[in-house]
Formats: sequence, C-alpha cells, structure tokens
Amino acid sequence: MTDTQGATSGLRRIDALVKTFSSPTELLGDLNADAAAKLIATAADVALFVDAEGIIRDVSLGTDKFLKTDYAGWLGRLWTDTVTIESRPKVEALLRDASGQAPTIWRHVNQTSSSGPDIPVLFSAVRLGAAGGAVAMGRDLRDMSHLQQQLVDAQQAMERDYWKLRHAETRYRLMFEMSSEAVLIVDSSDMKVVEANPAACAALGETAKRLIGHGFPTGLDAAGGRAVQTMLSSIQIAGRAEEVSVRTESGKPFTLKASLFRQENGSLFLVRLTETTQQPQVSKQQSALLQVLGAAPDGFVVTDLDGHVLFANAAFLQLAELATENQARGASLERWLGQPGVHMDVLIANLRQHGSVRLFGTTLRGEYGARSDVEISAVSVPHGEQPCLGFTIRNIDSRLSGDPKAGRELPRSVEQLTALIGRMPLKDLVREATDLIERLCIEAALELTGDNRASAAEMLGLSRQSLYVKLRRYGISDTTVDSDDTN
Repeated sequence: MTDTQGATSGLRRIDALVKTFSSPTELLGDLNADAAAKLIATAADVALFVDAEGIIRDVSLGTDKFLKTDYAGWLGRLWTDTVTIESRPKVEALLRDASGQAPTIWRHVNQTSSSGPDIPVLFSAVRLGAAGGAVAMGRDLRDMSHLQQQLVDAQQAMERDYWKLRHAETRYRLMFEMSSEAVLIVDSSDMKVVEANPAACAALGETAKRLIGHGFPTGLDAAGGRAVQTMLSSIQIAGRAEEVSVRTESGKPFTLKASLFRQENGSLFLVRLTETTQQPQVSKQQSALLQVLGAAPDGFVVTDLDGHVLFANAAFLQLAELATENQARGASLERWLGQPGVHMDVLIANLRQHGSVRLFGTTLRGEYGARSDVEISAVSVPHGEQPCLGFTIRNIDSRLSGDPKAGRELPRSVEQLTALIGRMPLKDLVREATDLIERLCIEAALELTGDNRASAAEMLGLSRQSLYVKLRRYGISDTTVDSDDTN
C-alpha cells in the first residue's frame, strides 16, 4: 500500500470516528461573521486566518498567554515562514488537507517567537468558502510541554539516583567481601545469619553456605555463646552494650562488638569479630621508663598526630584538675592548653615542620577554672609503631612569682610585654602597654629635668598632683628625690 492510499485510509477512519452536527444548516443558519469569529476565538487558544496562498491575514487570541508573544509579526507572512523548519511540512499538510471533505489531523507545530522560546501549538485547519482561505485553530501546548519536561527531569533524576544506589551497593558489597575484619549481619527477629563475609566464615570455621541461615551465635564455645546472647539482648533493650571477649570452638580468642540498625520494616545486628592479639612483652627498661614518666613531677602527655590524648601522667592530671586518666584519654589536648584553636595548632604545625619544640610558653586551664603558666617541650614520633606526639609540661608559676612584688609589677620592656601574649586577654594587654608607655615617659621626663617633679609635670602637661599620683602608682616616688623640695 502506497503512502497516498495509507493517508486516504487514515482519513476515512477519522471520518468514521468523528460525529458532526446532524442538521448544521437548520441550527447554524443564522450564524453571522461576528458570531463565527467569537465561536472560533472561544474554541481555540489561537486562530490564524490563512488565505489561499498560505499568508496569515489575521490572528485571533482566545487566551492572554499569547499577548506577550510577537504574534503581530506573523501578519502578512507565509505561515510556513513563522514556524520552525521541522514544522513546515506539517503546515503544508494542514493547508492541503483543509480542502478535503474529511476533518484534518491535529498536528504539533512550533511557532517561532523573537521574544522568547518557540511556542508549541496543536493546530487543525478548516477551509472556508470558495476563495480557498482556511482557519487554523490551535491549542497552546506550553503547559503540557512543561509538565512533560518535568516528567522527563524526574525520570532522569530517578535514573541517576538508581545508578548511584547501584554503584554504592557495589562498592559496599566489595568492601564487605574484601574486609579483613569478620562481619556478620544477623536478623534480630529470629537470630539467623543473613550475610557473612569470607573473613567471618574463616574465623568461625564454617562455609558461607552453612553459616547463612543458621542461628547465631554459632562457632563459639558455650561461655562465648551465652555472653553474646546477653549482649544482643541488652542492645535490643538499651540500644548499646559493651564488647565481649569470646573464643571459637577451636580456642581462638576474639573481641565481639555489635550494633543495631533498621532496614525497611525490620531491624538487624551488625556483628564484628576482631581477633585478640597478645600484648607484646615489656622489657624491664621499658617498664622502669613508664614508671618514671608516670611519677615525674612535670606533666607528660602522649597524643596521636591530631592531638588526642593517649597517655597522661599524674602531674598533668593534677594541673588539669582531673581525677583519672580515663577522663583525659581520647580528648584533645587543646581542651586544657592555652587559647583554644590557637596554641595547639601552633604546636602541632611546628612539630610537623621541625620535629620538636622547646620552651613554648602558654597557660594550662584546669577543669574547675584554675590557670597555670607552663612551658612546653614537645617531640614528634611519626614513624614509630604507633605515630604519636610527646609533650612535657612544666609549671612555672613559682618561677614567675618568686619576687613578692612580681605579681604587681608592670612589664619593664617590650619583650616582657610580648611574653604575656596568650596569657591574658587583648584588652588587658592594651592596658599593660598603655601603663608601660606612661611609666617610661614619666621616667624619661624626670631624667631630663634632673628629677625635678615640677618641671617634669610641666613637660608632660600634667599638674603636680596628677604626677604625684602616677609616681606612687608606678612606685617611682620611693626611688626619686624631688629637687625643688630641697631648695
């Protein structure tokens, strides 16, 4: 069958499906041109009157959506020139089919617009009169296109999320299978093993086929099985439980940890088995060294490379006002040291760059508000069996306050003032600097005037009474003699 025959057959099928008015002449005989125009405008979002040559002579808008388009630019132009290239054959087919007896097929046409994107319109054309003109009535498809685009975007987003989940599942499955730590997934409702990685099968001496679906605990001795059951029951009730030490039936020691998580409508246990290794023997020299460090009068702290405490001796605990070493272990040293976020960062940066730090002056804050001036010497051990940092912390409060007046005296030089940075707030440092400059100016004026207070006061722009107050404040009045009082 040729294309022409196929098109004719399609028109016949449409003609058979379309129901027109039975007596249009009787019902619409009085319909004039104005009424017909209103009818067309009401029935269509946009209507084009096209003459026999295919030129648009008039435009009717049935909705305000087209008011912002340049529809006026379509007038006087061939309809085929106002559409996109792929829509031109559809326009030609609409005008050609309009001359036939069967109703034309609705076709999707994209009208061009210089003020924005192309406008999708569903057109059907009807031939009017013997002059060959036709009216093309269109339905605006922009809302539908927007919905279709949203649907496409949603489908693409779902597709991306689906592949992300697939990739994540593949990665985690690979990690689960290749992990050297024994891991099992146990259903909390019936205590049956859902999944087990190869390391778990090797640890429990079972094959995956026999282990999966079997009740848990399995492969452990009687005492270990009871301990695991008690731990899992505690997790179901309280949400957490301490790890337990167990032995397999072959006698291998393991540390077993478990946590509860939800999946869909059920809950599962994630069980991890870590083989317990025997602690290395400590030599007598190492034991003696540990005892000396633990009893040293200076604070000694060992941290990891990020500054989290691994070991702290009794002297540090006393400075930090802590009762036990467990209170310090795992916490960051900057919790007690100097200005938070500053001094510890400086120490770690210098240790990473130089390997050691000597006599770093700062303060140490106790848990209950006590503050102590300290000096820190530190060393980095990045290539040991366990990379770590070591800090020796010496309390120098007694050194700074050996002179009874030292606590009340002002710094006598810029170097002394600089040493106070980090030990007191900025406003206190500014006040100390102001007092230092004022005292130095008074001493210089007294020296220039031969200790004549009246002349010194005049030189400084002060009254004699104000000068006397400042002299007593800075302790200068006890060491100088007023020359003008001896005359």
